[in-house]
Amino acid sequence: MITKFSTVYAGHIDLDDMGQLATPVNERRYPNERLASVFEKTEAIARRMDEHGYHTLWLAEHHFQHEGYECLPNILMVAVHLAHLTSRLRIGCGFNITPMWHPLRLAEDFATADILTGGRVTFGVGRGYHTREVETFGAPMLDADANRDLFEEQVGIIMKAFSSESFSHRGKHYTLPPAVPYRGYDLEEITLVPRPLRQPVECWQPIVSAGARGLDFMIKHGIKGLIGGGAATMAERSIHAYKEAAERAGLDYALGQGLSLGIFYHLAESRERAVREITPWYEEHVKMFGPLGFVSGITPAQREASTRRGGWDAAGVPTVEHYMKVGAWFAGPPEELVAQLRSLEEQFPGLEYVHLSNSMGTPRAVLLEQLAWLAKEVMPGFVTR
Repeated sequence: MITKFSTVYAGHIDLDDMGQLATPVNERRYPNERLASVFEKTEAIARRMDEHGYHTLWLAEHHFQHEGYECLPNILMVAVHLAHLTSRLRIGCGFNITPMWHPLRLAEDFATADILTGGRVTFGVGRGYHTREVETFGAPMLDADANRDLFEEQVGIIMKAFSSESFSHRGKHYTLPPAVPYRGYDLEEITLVPRPLRQPVECWQPIVSAGARGLDFMIKHGIKGLIGGGAATMAERSIHAYKEAAERAGLDYALGQGLSLGIFYHLAESRERAVREITPWYEEHVKMFGPLGFVSGITPAQREASTRRGGWDAAGVPTVEHYMKVGAWFAGPPEELVAQLRSLEEQFPGLEYVHLSNSMGTPRAVLLEQLAWLAKEVMPGFVTR
């Protein structure tokens, strides 16, 4: 039963122009002052969500984006700040790009955030998808197998560091602690200082391909999954696959349990108006994520077309109505969104979490208005039961 409403904000600034006829992504470059405005926008979103009883604001770690789309490089630092501006809202790491970190440094930083915020920061890990940032930090991204191997070893270390009074690790990428003398003795184990006070640590990860290896790894470490909102190809398949992974581990999960399902949304008095308003933001989303492979169902030719001004209809680039039909996007009046969520409850009886997000490019004023509208006319029928 759906009871917890969240949103994902990846850190886009207010853009000058949007849509397929607007500035192509690779031609965007904003001055530092504009890029820094992301922090004030993030503060406003957090305050609005806290005011209206949302569960979690999920933030995304990304780097070097002078284009203005994902401009939050240190989400743990931002999370601590936001927790002191709000009273109830949880701040989720959606996600820390783990291959760019030393695992013990990430573990320490989260433990610090957990303590300073009274447990209001949710841990999250991801493998990354931008070659520019992951490879720049010295980790593999082009080599997907090497990326996964590194990620899995790192997460294993982090979980051990969180839960153990002291530990050691000998793996392919890390020997912890190193075999060095220290103050008259040889190091054999090491302790994370401090460790998170809330144990076991709740951890989330995006589900993208929903392959057996990745899902088995998540279940092994008790990691919950975020699906949809542009992060997965087929939500239904991913939800079933996560339950099957739990079953392989001997766990009896209800369908949808341990998951948050995402939908991009825009509310308006009519479907026609909502589609008209959301279209340029949807097109901006496709411009950004299509070439990265995160717009499901489009062909290589359509991805290439999405990088140019106009000509999308001739290339057959799907419209937002296409993704509305499969439930990944919603545009319409609140009562229709309520009905769609009720349908999801019936389909996935274990589903407790949803993250309803505004598209890449949505201006600050619209985003804040939408959060308030959603809270007043959609959420009450679910969270007050």
